[in-house]
Amino acid sequence: MDYNYNDLKILIESNGGVVSAADLQRAGVDRIKLYALLTNEILKKESHGNYVLAENEPDEYKVIQNRSEKLIYSHGTALFLHGMSDRVPHTLDITVPQGDNISSIKKSYRNTKFHYCKRELWDLGIMNVTTPMGYSVRVYDPERCICDMIRDKDNVDKQIYIQALQDYFRSMCNPRKIVKYAKEFNIESKVRSYMEVLQ
Repeated sequence: MDYNYNDLKILIESNGGVVSAADLQRAGVDRIKLYALLTNEILKKESHGNYVLAENEPDEYKVIQNRSEKLIYSHGTALFLHGMSDRVPHTLDITVPQGDNISSIKKSYRNTKFHYCKRELWDLGIMNVTTPMGYSVRVYDPERCICDMIRDKDNVDKQIYIQALQDYFRSMCNPRKIVKYAKEFNIESKVRSYMEVLQ
């Protein structure tokens, strides 16, 4: 199948702005065509085996997360994507299971900060949200974000911390859910005291 530019654009956009060599091959773009697309600056290499349209500024959130299913946006980045922080993150907070090798991703994306979590708690509270550019990415839900902020208080921007806790406990608190999460992370007493003070 011969791919024209519009077909290529649709394929890449349907994959969140980045497409793998395998996806291109399945769509009928062999290595010779791929080389021609790169030479003619229609595509550019985003990372090993992944490509974006040269004219587009790809969605950074989607592009980075496409590198591994284990990358979950967390902390301040998740708060921003939930609309719980008005500060656009310059460094993207990402949580991965303990023991996962992400050294190549760290090298490729200097503007990332990785947090490690016990494997049995890594998938607690994962959900999808839409990025400012309209793509779906995986983040932790508000309750998980609040628990992570409380657990990591010393390494979190104070202003973001205060705003997030006030907004959550005053307007969107789900008591059963956040207490359930707090028990998992052994911070139930801290969460309950915030609930009493801020609600």
